[in-house]
Amino acid sequence: MARSEQPAQKRGLARRRSRAIGSELLLAVDPNGSLSLQNQIRRQIITAISSGVLPPDYRMPSTRSLAEELGIARNTVALAYEDLIADGHLSSRERSGVFVSTQARGRKLEAGRVVGNRDGAGETVNLAGRLVPSACIPSVSRIPPDWHRYPFPFLDGRFDRTLFPIAQWREANRLALSIAEVSDWSSDAGDADDPLLVEQIRTKVLAARGVLAARNEVLVLGSDQQALHILAMLLLRPGARAAVEEPGLAETRALLGLAGATVVLQPVDDEGMVVDERLADVDLIYVTASRQRPTGVTLSRARRAALLELAQQQGMFIVEDDFDHESTFLARPLAAMRSMKGGGQVIYVSSLARGLAPGVRLAFMCGPAELIAEARRLRDLATHRPSPLNQRAAGHFLALGHFEAMNNRVVGVVQERLLALRDALNHYLPQSIAAPLSSSVAISPVEGGSAVWVRGPATLDARSLAVELERRGVLIEPVSDYFAGPEKPHNLFRLGVTSIPVDKIRAGVQLIAAVIREMTIGNIRETGTLLSGPEIRSRLAGTTLLYRTVYGEPCTILVGADGTLEGRAGSAGDDVDKGRWWIEGNSWVRQWTSWAYGEASGFGIVFEGNSLFWLDAEGRFVDSAVIAMPTVTDR
Repeated sequence: MARSEQPAQKRGLARRRSRAIGSELLLAVDPNGSLSLQNQIRRQIITAISSGVLPPDYRMPSTRSLAEELGIARNTVALAYEDLIADGHLSSRERSGVFVSTQARGRKLEAGRVVGNRDGAGETVNLAGRLVPSACIPSVSRIPPDWHRYPFPFLDGRFDRTLFPIAQWREANRLALSIAEVSDWSSDAGDADDPLLVEQIRTKVLAARGVLAARNEVLVLGSDQQALHILAMLLLRPGARAAVEEPGLAETRALLGLAGATVVLQPVDDEGMVVDERLADVDLIYVTASRQRPTGVTLSRARRAALLELAQQQGMFIVEDDFDHESTFLARPLAAMRSMKGGGQVIYVSSLARGLAPGVRLAFMCGPAELIAEARRLRDLATHRPSPLNQRAAGHFLALGHFEAMNNRVVGVVQERLLALRDALNHYLPQSIAAPLSSSVAISPVEGGSAVWVRGPATLDARSLAVELERRGVLIEPVSDYFAGPEKPHNLFRLGVTSIPVDKIRAGVQLIAAVIREMTIGNIRETGTLLSGPEIRSRLAGTTLLYRTVYGEPCTILVGADGTLEGRAGSAGDDVDKGRWWIEGNSWVRQWTSWAYGEASGFGIVFEGNSLFWLDAEGRFVDSAVIAMPTVTDR
């Protein structure tokens, strides 16, 4: 086929590939790639030089000929050459052209066997008995790596790129990369942490959480997991006992187990970690006080005081992982345990990266100066300090007020999403489906956080539900892996909001509810008789209904004889709404102003004593309420 007869698509591709240079190198550029064309050319030439494909003194093609072969502007190739010449990879010779620099050091492999190849195949090594048992290391999450492509990712803790403060982080990096700053943080300061960042952590982050700390009581780390690893190596001897929350993170249990400790599983209820006789002989307690991972409940003030008293009596340390202090927005946040009486026994750990990005990787610990000094030695022995550039940039980010502004923005977004999730759960997953959790497991957090736990019907298998929902574009998280004990709840799953836009939440929950109904049986009532329209009016007009929302808060509904509705929900009764009700055929129809999205919904009604049951059009049990007994004033 003649060139002129080639399909346009193939001709375009051909124009962007160079001919072989000395039959050894083939350049290719992608106009739609993430790198500029200039950088693509530079990278490929440098790779060819370093691998020995282009030897020293090799003459490069002219900028004109290479540009023609690639189908790009000559100036683009010229700029790439100029940069390579400036960096010493190429050299320009007057009237002769451009050559690979004689100073360029490519590498030629000596002849011999090569172990392995590009496909990963090669010689096998017998590692039997030499590796840590794989059972000690938690399995990789089954969350798809391309989770952000799913329409409804109800995941917690995944990074939302739309919330990253790009302009502010770039400003902080520009400041850190000024000539004066570079000469400061790049100087040979051993493994000392950046003084600006340490000062900002002391005066802004810790002070906001009630903790007063000296400079030598703060250590900068790469992550909160690194902090726990270091503390486990410093404080735990083989056979020591370390208490962790149940449910909790598998990674935490694994780190403590690898240190040789016996892990004590301490149950969690709606006040956080239970404090009882099981803690009497432990050497270390690990607790996520502000926002328990993964349930989201807050450790109560009384429980904090009890733990601190126990730590003083037994001379043990408490590791307080405060990864999510900022997201307490429906109540006043409690001060950190380290700031309370007896807080000297507490080692405070927190992360700066939750709102920034996983790639920033900065955290810190605060504790007794002697312990911090030993932790610093251990950190420097293994990994050295985190990137000095990242530390200085983070210091500027805090000093300029960007960190606080970012947290306020993230909290506002998460609050909006969480409340939208709670409204959707209450609308589509009433108590007939999302039953209240038992006292041993915390129900959906009511003070903030970024996730709620949902308990489905007893016949529901949360793992099977997750698989089916994933096929329909919805990602949820079964929670059985958070439990280490023999009793793992099969019908519990978690819905997070850090990764899903607020306008997707309602439709996602509606789909979850539909799939749960498809997968479960036993929700159709076989007892009781549906009331007729006149009977419904007679039984409901002028009554008061006592009800609980799906997230456990009390709700009172006044059903007016004149067709009005007045609702008051919440422990403080501060969530109020008004609406109306009427009869259509044999259905009771109600419509609130704001609640239930302000939409009209009709239900069949069944009475059993003072209990009222709402049924949908298929006769499925939707929810229930109790008719309050009239008071003397009501009469």
